[in-house]
Amino acid sequence: MGRQHWKKIWVGSAGNMVEWFDWFVYATFAVYFADSFFPKGNETANLMNTMGIFAVGFFMRPVGGWLLGRVGDRKGRKAALTMTVTLMSASAILIAIAPTYEVAGYGGVAVLLVARLLQGLSVGGEYAASATYLTEASAPSKRGFASSFQYVSMTAGQLVGLGLQIILQRNMSEAALHSWGWRIPFVIGALGAAIVFYLRRNMLETEVYEESGAARDEDRGTLKALWAHRREAFLVIALTMGGTVAYYTYTTYLTKFLAKSAGMEKSTASLVSFCALFVFMCLQPLAGALSDRIGRRPLLIGFAVGSTFLTVPIMTMLKHAGSFWPAFGLALLALVVVTGYTSINACVKAELFPTGIRALGVAFPYAIANALFGGTAEYVALWFKEAGVESGFYWYVAGCAAVSLVVYVTMRETRDIDLNRVSAPTPPLPATGAQPQTPVLNRRTG
Repeated sequence: MGRQHWKKIWVGSAGNMVEWFDWFVYATFAVYFADSFFPKGNETANLMNTMGIFAVGFFMRPVGGWLLGRVGDRKGRKAALTMTVTLMSASAILIAIAPTYEVAGYGGVAVLLVARLLQGLSVGGEYAASATYLTEASAPSKRGFASSFQYVSMTAGQLVGLGLQIILQRNMSEAALHSWGWRIPFVIGALGAAIVFYLRRNMLETEVYEESGAARDEDRGTLKALWAHRREAFLVIALTMGGTVAYYTYTTYLTKFLAKSAGMEKSTASLVSFCALFVFMCLQPLAGALSDRIGRRPLLIGFAVGSTFLTVPIMTMLKHAGSFWPAFGLALLALVVVTGYTSINACVKAELFPTGIRALGVAFPYAIANALFGGTAEYVALWFKEAGVESGFYWYVAGCAAVSLVVYVTMRETRDIDLNRVSAPTPPLPATGAQPQTPVLNRRTG
């Protein structure tokens, strides 16, 4: 790829990393601040309440997906990406200064809730804006490779959060972390977001958007235009279902699972997640490049088959892993399976829609799927644990993957689709009863 392509990927990825650092540190540090906002008592119940607020952020993602997806289609990808990082910076500041239960009663919970609502709005638009930007900014024959950097940057953001957690765990007492140390990552997140705001203000718009004529389309970025592509929108929800549940199970929930269910020290559990996620991050471009050669469907099907049949044994063995190496091996195996989804899901969704509705088409249905499945994954896991049937969650994850497997097997291949294709939906049948012509999709040019 050319220098300009790499510059666009770098700026889009750097911002995405900070966005997801702010999003994930809430989950990774929840074990330390859960008791700060609720009355002392049942530790699991307080963690469930805190993760319930985490889930609320996911339910704002469809709203953010609609608002910022509309901005991305009507004003450009750059405008949407700049707005998302502004919202994320504000939410990080709010969490950093939120008062505890002892100081303001449930007032601190209210501040936490507002912050998570802002984060939900931001991430609801960030995923689609970055997925669209990275896909459009790449050469046609490198879209899988280029868009894989979305999960490289997402995972890098989580790794920075986990790395910071490990550093704080080794240099601060448990009491200090529970008292005030958990605020540190949110201050860092706010500072990082300010830097990214400057970078995104000076980023380049994608050529696909500028040359498509989409900006002159009055229906661009509207729900009316999205309804014309409702089949693709429902397809996004279905193909996201299994992937998002599996992803959040083996990323944000894994550390808590190892600490609460497997009985590991929190520091050991964090180290397992950090090492497994680092390898996972490095695998993303390799899998993305593979999809450019063999297509997207083989990787998606491989993920769904592996997740359907391996989730229950992997989670069962993780619960009894006992030490670092067995836990690391099992976590890495799970994340290798998930790579079949994460490395290419951004470009697959972007490739389903024409330019004038691409940002909203990815954002809105993806955010709905995450609100229903990804955002509730940890809460569902903790609910099963509290009910005394923790293994029920393993079957839940496998079942979601099985549903997505059906979709992957029946969907069309998207690798060779031309991103500059006409945005209008297929016209109705003529009065003569003749079949309408179907546009021929351009083949790869790389």
